[in-house]
Amino acid sequence: MDPQTFLDIATKVTKLKMYPFFDIAHYTLMCMAVREDIPQTSSGSPFSRKHPLSCWLSSMLLCFGGSIIANMLLGESMLSPFKDHRSVLTATAVWYLIFYSPFDIVYKIGRFLPCKLVVAALKECQRAHKVYHAVIHTAKLYPNAYFVIILIGTVKGAGSGLMKNFERLVRGLWIPGTNELLQPSFVTKACIVASSVFLLERLNYITAPHPLIYFGIVIFFVYFKLSALLLGIHDPFAPFENLFCAIFMGGMWDAMRRAVTSEKKEEDKENKNDIPVKSKEDKKKD
Repeated sequence: MDPQTFLDIATKVTKLKMYPFFDIAHYTLMCMAVREDIPQTSSGSPFSRKHPLSCWLSSMLLCFGGSIIANMLLGESMLSPFKDHRSVLTATAVWYLIFYSPFDIVYKIGRFLPCKLVVAALKECQRAHKVYHAVIHTAKLYPNAYFVIILIGTVKGAGSGLMKNFERLVRGLWIPGTNELLQPSFVTKACIVASSVFLLERLNYITAPHPLIYFGIVIFFVYFKLSALLLGIHDPFAPFENLFCAIFMGGMWDAMRRAVTSEKKEEDKENKNDIPVKSKEDKKKD
């Protein structure tokens, strides 16, 4: 492809408006995540029929989770995401269709693989948009606080995972063992990488044109999301993390200690086997 044409495409991607299509894709995936996380009962009414308010609130917490947590960390109002009535009404309409559409047709369409791929790709484009604007906004508030900038960019891009425990608590579930900080998902790690790249660009350590950097992040998100759906590649960072932990987090020394301990145990067993055992006649003579 001609470099100028590629740059023009990248520039158009940076200027995409998120409402309505990209936001609807985000709301669809969040509401589907809530529905799929609700335990299925063999008898009785579904949770969404018995507790519609709880179901709606938990869905809204995921839909606006990144903004809620980011505002809390920045000392801004946690209710700010809900002041945009257009976004709240759109998210509510998507929630209603996912849970209450006739014959469950909308949810089934959302689970249909080709539709799921399109929705996921749109969602990843929105994720890159959120991370970038979070980095820019935080850099204006705290220009030299690099950790804060990366933190807010990560929270805005992966807020639904961080909000998961609170969303479950609204539905009467408390599973602290699934905390995102205990078991970070690939999305959280990818948002850390994207926030770091945008920060380096702002600090002029990366001198490439902004549309190319932004488009590269979008491709990065979309590629690995589609790879997870089609090929089952859920965490490409895992091999590098394992190597890093083995070298710098004590894994190598733990392995050496286990090897030495096992060798000592084997030597002790061999020494015990070398000790002669007295026969019954020898014991009588004694």
